[in-house]
Amino acid sequence: MKWLWGDVMNASTQHDFSSVEQPIYQTLSCDVLVIGSGAGGLSTAVTAAVQGLDVVVTEKASVFGGTTAVSGGWLWIPNTPHAKKAGQSEPIDQVKTYLKNVLLEKYDEDRIHQYLTKAPEMVDFFENSTAVKFNPGAMVPDFFDIEGSRVGWRSVVAAPFDGRELGQNLHLLKPAIPETTVWGMGIASGPDMKHFINTFRAVSSFAYATKRVLRHFMDLIFHKRSTQIVNGNALVARLLKSALDQQVKLLPNHAATDLIYEQGEVKGAVFQTPNGQVKIMAKHGVVLATGGFPHDETRKKQLFKHVAEGTPHYSAAPETNTGDGIKLAEKIGAEVDQTLPWSGAWAPVSLMPRLDGTLGRFPHLVERGKPGLIAVLKNGQRFTNEGESYPLFIKDLLKNTRKGELAHCWLICDHKFIRRYGLGAVKPFPISMKPWLENGYLKRAEHLKDLAKQCGIDAEAFEKSVSSYNIHAKQGLDPEFNRGTTPYQKAQGDADHRPNPCIAAIEHGPFYAVKVVPGSLGTFAGLITDNDARVLDQATHLPIKGLYAVGNDMNSIMGGQYPSGGITLGPAMTFGYLAAQDLVQKSKSASTTASVI
Repeated sequence: MKWLWGDVMNASTQHDFSSVEQPIYQTLSCDVLVIGSGAGGLSTAVTAAVQGLDVVVTEKASVFGGTTAVSGGWLWIPNTPHAKKAGQSEPIDQVKTYLKNVLLEKYDEDRIHQYLTKAPEMVDFFENSTAVKFNPGAMVPDFFDIEGSRVGWRSVVAAPFDGRELGQNLHLLKPAIPETTVWGMGIASGPDMKHFINTFRAVSSFAYATKRVLRHFMDLIFHKRSTQIVNGNALVARLLKSALDQQVKLLPNHAATDLIYEQGEVKGAVFQTPNGQVKIMAKHGVVLATGGFPHDETRKKQLFKHVAEGTPHYSAAPETNTGDGIKLAEKIGAEVDQTLPWSGAWAPVSLMPRLDGTLGRFPHLVERGKPGLIAVLKNGQRFTNEGESYPLFIKDLLKNTRKGELAHCWLICDHKFIRRYGLGAVKPFPISMKPWLENGYLKRAEHLKDLAKQCGIDAEAFEKSVSSYNIHAKQGLDPEFNRGTTPYQKAQGDADHRPNPCIAAIEHGPFYAVKVVPGSLGTFAGLITDNDARVLDQATHLPIKGLYAVGNDMNSIMGGQYPSGGITLGPAMTFGYLAAQDLVQKSKSASTTASVI
């Protein structure tokens, strides 16, 4: 199609293009240039295109979607149209109270007010003007059970999408992390996942799962991939469909190397492609949406304390997210916030050996909260409430790691647990765990002391920890860490398990372990912007004309804290929407000026 440029068919295209400068072989022009294709970038593009602007989206990789495509697809947005329709609106001051209690000194009234008032407007715009649709999270709790928090109606998730609607453009969509799927088929949180967990426990669940799997195998035959698209993959698919409907030009395999900055204004960018350099001129502005810096080793050493102290950091974000947009903006005077208490969206990950010799990164967001699992350090002792939010889990891991040691821990469970819930990349029954045992990802032993030996854990302390945990677990108690006592923890557990949905004894051998290390879902520290996502100059604190940043290239409005799931994608889409509105207004002003002249 005329709006698809570059080699989009070769998913194995390499992106470490030669650093040797090449002549410009092609020059393009547009109204708005968006660099990056996650939720922030695509939201900007679609919003601007719907309102008549000519938009180009470039992507460093050969597929579109960035970190969003491998995410859960949730957006934290209080007072959405869904909540209002259900009679679940709430006073904005109640939401602000919650955020003040979590963000503390990093609470920014202007930014938060802008977000809370404009985010519902953004949802309404997309649902009424594009192919993007959401489902409400009626029972999704905030992470913290404190003043101002709420159980449900503060989140929405992308509605499942039939990939067949993308037609021949389905190959443009970045797949989910393979190990988070079942044979390549994504599983959504909530009822979808519950049906799969209960496949062999309820006839209705068996019928549901069977229907999904049979459809998936048909998809593999006719489409070479799943078309039952859920989670963040569904959000990207819907945004891509919307972009294509609006004739947005999509350019894969375009790695940004320079901004075109002339006479105090950003007027475009230069890209390296497999065919040489491309210059793209943008009449009204350039939007940076390259996914932050989760794989920029230099910046991680600067902003991640544990990396500076020698512990590696493994992000589940795409490896192409190396801070390109941030570095380009810094060259012309922009500033990255270096004052956040936490510069990354921490999450525990395990490293999965793959057949091609690489290591996949599995984010442990779900099974930690299920009953019958604990996490222990090298000393054999528990160190945290395993069912707490993923950022708190890593904060506790780092806090409890002895100086000079590499931070890591082990998730421990028994045979009953792993066959019911799975463990990391290891899926529940009936999927075989043999490959994971053979490649060393999963450790197994008939006795706890033998498992400890395999993992390098203090065996005596480990056996005592499990024994102590089991004594109380049989009564549904956890006096050491009070697991299963908050709405978030209970939601992460198994509602069918009694008396505590988060606690069960670990006593049915063989026993299993997976090693977990510090990782993230992305980064928080980013370019300092104003309320319309315009990048600010470090010296003047005024907007750099023609330059915007959204998604993880923009500094997090949550001040380096993680109050709830969806606090990355919600602001990404909202400030993408706001950036586009500012660009549209800029276009109208330019048109008015030109007509007067």
